[in-house]
Amino acid sequence: MAYILTLPSFHDERGSLTVIEKILPFEIKRVYYMYNVRGKRGGHRHKDTTQALVMLTGNCNVFVDNSKEQNKFMLNSPEECLILEPEDWHTMSEFSQGGVLLVLSSHYYDDEDYIEERY
Repeated sequence: MAYILTLPSFHDERGSLTVIEKILPFEIKRVYYMYNVRGKRGGHRHKDTTQALVMLTGNCNVFVDNSKEQNKFMLNSPEECLILEPEDWHTMSEFSQGGVLLVLSSHYYDDEDYIEERY
């Protein structure tokens, strides 16, 4: 099931710095981000891909169903990272205006890796 990682962050009078290094349970192969979102994104799970979601600005809700349990996560901090396992069917919705969601992926894009059907 999906879970939240707290990312190492450093704060001083110059501002804040958050680091993603040696904390993810996978090697990053693909990076992309979503913005200007109107409606739902996702609506799938994967055969092999694990993903890490970080809300850089604003907030959004992430609904997750792994066939055994369902959870809803509110992403609203760049210091938190939601790990989605391959079996986690998920949707992202209710993006705030100006919200930017960063996604780090364990695999390169492959259309064959996507499973659209929900459990």
